Amino acid sequence: MDALTKLLSERDWLMADGATGTNLFNMGLSSGEPPEFWNIDKPDNIRKLYRGAVEAGSDIFLTNTFGGNASRLKLHQAQDRVHELNRVGASLAREVADASGRKVIVAGSVGPTGEIFEPMGNLTHALAVEMFHEQAEGLKAGGADVLWVETISAFEEYKAAAEAAKLAGMAWCGTMSFDTAGRTMMGITSSALAEQVEKLANPPVAFGANCGVGASDLMRTVMGFISTGTERPVIAKGNAGIPKYHDGHIHYDGTPELMAEYAVLARDSGVRIIGGCCGTMPEHLKAMRAALESRPKGPRPTLDDIVAKLGAFSSASDGTGDDAGAPKRERRGRRG
Repeated sequence: MDALTKLLSERDWLMADGATGTNLFNMGLSSGEPPEFWNIDKPDNIRKLYRGAVEAGSDIFLTNTFGGNASRLKLHQAQDRVHELNRVGASLAREVADASGRKVIVAGSVGPTGEIFEPMGNLTHALAVEMFHEQAEGLKAGGADVLWVETISAFEEYKAAAEAAKLAGMAWCGTMSFDTAGRTMMGITSSALAEQVEKLANPPVAFGANCGVGASDLMRTVMGFISTGTERPVIAKGNAGIPKYHDGHIHYDGTPELMAEYAVLARDSGVRIIGGCCGTMPEHLKAMRAALESRPKGPRPTLDDIVAKLGAFSSASDGTGDDAGAPKRERRGRRG
């Protein structure tokens, strides 16, 4: 049994970490600079990133390897450094996890390739599997417990990552990013993902949603997963509010109090792994952990409960059900 499955069997919920990029930008990472380079060039900053999550109460934290595939690194002439950057990113994480004095899961972050699949683009299934497998082997060599595939929009890419995880002999989790109309950029709905996950030859330990929108929209998406009756653990990693430009930088308006409400709502909805994404800092995580531990489990919230505590949804439709055609019209309107 892999370490994550074992921990899930012992606990009703696990807390994941928060933002990687937001924290690193606060440490001085420049826009356009590959964060993965810091695994080699500024390892103490990466240790600080990891420790911030662990000390705030995270049971799972992600490695600084989101863009660590050959396609993304090629933009910086570093496609030959995939194994090195992933191995070191994971080994720094292993060091922090092992020093924590408790069981903490190191999740090897695997982001999208940034390429479009055939026939619209040039990416083939075989090439996607190859890129993900190369990254997975580096993360495995560094001591990652599980692969954490995140912010995916196309199911073809999700499927390729599943195959790569099998080749590497690693357990994996996978989250997709849903937009304001309740669908991924490539049109996947929450119910479609829940259904398709079960058809994979190598399904994930847990699946869910991350990033994309604010906490209220993300909660509506994960409730869509749960409403299908899935028995597979669900992951929620919502952004800390909505990004706003303020004094020359992007600021997320979600307070620690709001993220604490989100964490409790997620738990009460049946989510097993609860974390944050963009804008989620250690202070948010501390408030989330405190709320999860101190507030008794309540009934499953309604959509009205979510709006009352987290704010309004950004669209009328969640992309599923009788109004499934509505998001397409909304999406054209917003982008026109």
